[in-house]
Amino acid sequence: MDFYHVLNRGVEGKNIFCSSGDYARFVHDLYEFNDAHPAKNLRRKMSDLRNRSFGGEREKIVDIHAWVLMKNHYHLLLSERVKDGMSLFLRKLNIGYANYFNTKYERSGYLFQGRTKKILIERDAHFMHIVHYIHLNPLDYQKGSRDWRSRKIGSAEAALAYLARYRWSSYPDYCGEKNFPSLLTRDFFDDALGNVKKATRQYLKEIEIADLAPFTLE
Repeated sequence: MDFYHVLNRGVEGKNIFCSSGDYARFVHDLYEFNDAHPAKNLRRKMSDLRNRSFGGEREKIVDIHAWVLMKNHYHLLLSERVKDGMSLFLRKLNIGYANYFNTKYERSGYLFQGRTKKILIERDAHFMHIVHYIHLNPLDYQKGSRDWRSRKIGSAEAALAYLARYRWSSYPDYCGEKNFPSLLTRDFFDDALGNVKKATRQYLKEIEIADLAPFTLE
């Protein structure tokens, strides 16, 4: 099974999510367009997506292993269920959401800056890092943790609390809080990482230690 880190952003870095309704619509589309058949329900209730058993007869074309939505971009971790499933899914997702956004905001033209970037996860170190990387993106918005990519973080506990409150991510579902579990295929990374909440806590603690290391006695 091949895993791909998939990402795209708004043209010229502009926001692609301007309201909670926009985030909700993209979450809806992640579910609705993950089907070999044409989308049937573009008005599905968000409460439906919080029900793990919801869905009925569908023919999924990809597995979504992790995801996060940011103001001007998104990250997904995908694997294919059928040949060319990822290309089909991303085409439906990007075009469908762009049509919604352009109609809502009375604009025209491209919404995304170009072709969706797809990065094959090949190395073991990348494999173990990618779910954390996706889930930690919202720390860009949290005071004290915005330099997390440089391994600088104020408080691991504050960062964890913020991630738990950030709704537009698969992190809450991995931590046992029902958010949008019907989107996710969790089994593989539950097995690989164990308890994801504890693994994330340890990951952030190591960032804290790395930041303090130059100032501590050996």
